[in-house]
Amino acid sequence: MTTLDETIALLGELVAYPTVSADSNLACIEALADRLESAGARVEVMKSESGEKANLYATLGPEVHGGILLSGHSDVVPVEGQNWSADPFAMTEREGRLYGRGTCDMKGFIAACVAMAPALAARITTRPLHFAFTHDEETGCIGAKSLAEQLKSREILPSVAIIGEPTSMRVVEGHKGCCEYTTRFQGRGGHGSNPAAGVNAVEYAARYIARLMELREALKARTPPQSRFEPPWTTINTGSLIGGFAHNVIPAEAEVQWEMRPVVDADAAFVRAEMQSYISEILLPEMQAVAPEATITTETIGDTPGLMPATEGEAAALACALTGSNGGALVPFNTEAGIFQKLGIDVVICGPGSIEQAHKPDEYLDISQLSQCLAMLERLGPRP
Repeated sequence: MTTLDETIALLGELVAYPTVSADSNLACIEALADRLESAGARVEVMKSESGEKANLYATLGPEVHGGILLSGHSDVVPVEGQNWSADPFAMTEREGRLYGRGTCDMKGFIAACVAMAPALAARITTRPLHFAFTHDEETGCIGAKSLAEQLKSREILPSVAIIGEPTSMRVVEGHKGCCEYTTRFQGRGGHGSNPAAGVNAVEYAARYIARLMELREALKARTPPQSRFEPPWTTINTGSLIGGFAHNVIPAEAEVQWEMRPVVDADAAFVRAEMQSYISEILLPEMQAVAPEATITTETIGDTPGLMPATEGEAAALACALTGSNGGALVPFNTEAGIFQKLGIDVVICGPGSIEQAHKPDEYLDISQLSQCLAMLERLGPRP
């Protein structure tokens, strides 16, 4: 079995690559590609349109349909404004914990997969084992969406996938989708003493938020029977309202940042259609009656599908067998899992570390969690 020390050393190397989503991940991906190629994998490095970022897709074993996919994202969240006790990109070990940005979310899983690759390569003979390491998960799962576009035209695909997000090695079989939007209002400014002469963008933004709040209540009535999510219905949250700069000035511009977490895709379509109707039939005609140049535009920041729990699935059965778990759980956070599920792959989430440590200063991964992950991966291939 691959030693824990080897995996910890590799994790330290991966943490040293500052793969914050705003920056390139190429050096990290190239290092992983070299290691997997050395283990005998067939490796593809798929660069983004800018050429500054890349996904990695690699395969051990035969070129046949129905393999197992191990997947994780290589990017990490920023450290600016966080009070770290040590350099976040120089991993340190203290009291059984590995500290550093990305140790938990989710380079620990990637390190375990790559460190185990040489041992697995000797045993993977009948069913292929695939690796997918993506870019820009933290900013809308951009890399996974690009990878899915490239994979969907292929005849050979994995049939099951384990996404190694930090779940404390619990088997997770579902989460809601995540749709993030920024809606911008352009009205007409003016002096506050004559409100009717202008188009107050902040006020129209406030009305837009009020309609979102009405739909938030309506979504409760659309709760699917036997929904296991908490809460069981689709939620809407308004993150910010930005606009205006003085008491006596009609604000010409405003911006609403909002999100929804759909239980089913139909709820997301319902909300988008209702809000577009409200804009085109009510808000915009009123605004343009005073200011023909007025506009309302919505930018999609992120639109990631949820992972729908399967009543029966090979992925959950496999992950439970590998970990000794008795069943799957649901989580509130979003992952790339739903993107792979839409390719027809049966998907679960299971990885080392706690989501409670992700994105925080002094992010850490318990070494015991890394050991459990290695034990799971060790059971993937049949013994020689």
